[in-house]
Formats: sequence, C-alpha cells, structure tokens
Amino acid sequence: MTARAAVFLDRDGTLVHDVHYLARPEQLVLIAGVPEALARLAAVGLPLIVVTNQSGIGRGMFTEDDFTRITARLDAMLLDHGVTLTATYHCPDSPDVPDEESCRKPGDRMHQRAAREHELDLKGSFYIGDLWRDVAPAVTHEAMGTLVPTAETPFRDLAKAKDDAVVATTLGAAVDRVLRMPAQQP
Repeated sequence: MTARAAVFLDRDGTLVHDVHYLARPEQLVLIAGVPEALARLAAVGLPLIVVTNQSGIGRGMFTEDDFTRITARLDAMLLDHGVTLTATYHCPDSPDVPDEESCRKPGDRMHQRAAREHELDLKGSFYIGDLWRDVAPAVTHEAMGTLVPTAETPFRDLAKAKDDAVVATTLGAAVDRVLRMPAQQP
C-alpha cells in the first residue's frame, strides 16, 4: 500500500481550550469551529492524527488513566459532530527528560510511530498547532506546517512560523489552506 498524507494536530490550544494540565474530562471545551473544520478534512479522506505532549503525566499531575478518560471524552465530543479521529498519540515525558530520550515535540517520534502504524507520508502531510513545537516537524519533513496562534502563543513562535511555516487565524483557516493544496491520496 502507498503511504498517504495525514493531518497532524496538536490537542491543547488547537482543538480544545488549553487549561494547563488538563486532568479531568469535564475540563474539555472544544474551540469554536473545530468540529466543522475537522469534518471538512475527514470528508476528503485525510487521516486526523492528534499528537500531544502531556508532561503533566511525567510530573505526576495526572495519570495515564486520566489521559485515557480525557481522550475518550474528546473522541465522544467529536463523534457527536460526526468526526472520528484516526488516532491519538501522546508523550508523557516531562521537559527534564533529555531530548535524545524523549518523545516530546518538537521531535517527531510520535509522528514516526503514526506513519508506521497508519502507512502515512510524513512529507506529504500537514502539521497544525498553536506552538512552534507543534509545527516544527513539518520543517523536518519538508511539509506544510501551520501555526494557529492563541493569546498564549509566544511571539518568538509566531515569528518563527512566519519565517518557516504558515500562520492562520483559526483552525478553519488552516483547513482552507490544506484543502487548497494539490489533491492528496487518502
């Protein structure tokens, strides 16, 4: 089977409001327009892959079981809108784990794993998030990265994205850019 493009999405600050160490499912609130934007991507057959750093696990602020419950709740919330995520990958490492040992973004270990498990083309894929570390794997793979900044996105991340990626005002605007790209093989 031929590898296909996917859309790699950050979770906190991109799909749901970032509450800093989301530890309980009831804290999940979808950002306005997210279900509609994801439905547009799914309609053209692009796999939707969530990749998220979850250092709260490594810091002892919540558990893997908490993360699993939150992921199930997010999946259910999106399914209520007719959207099914292809997969969710997370890195539980705290920032003090050395880069060469960690799966944290901006590294691409989670992306590589998703590519193996779902036969994805990392170069032909799209990388969307609210921080530079979410978009950086796009540069690594010579792909399209789109920063969707929030009020908490550092200015240096925005400046870096303007130089090495694309900046969009909303996830919907980022999806518009993805859908304008030449047809990808789902």
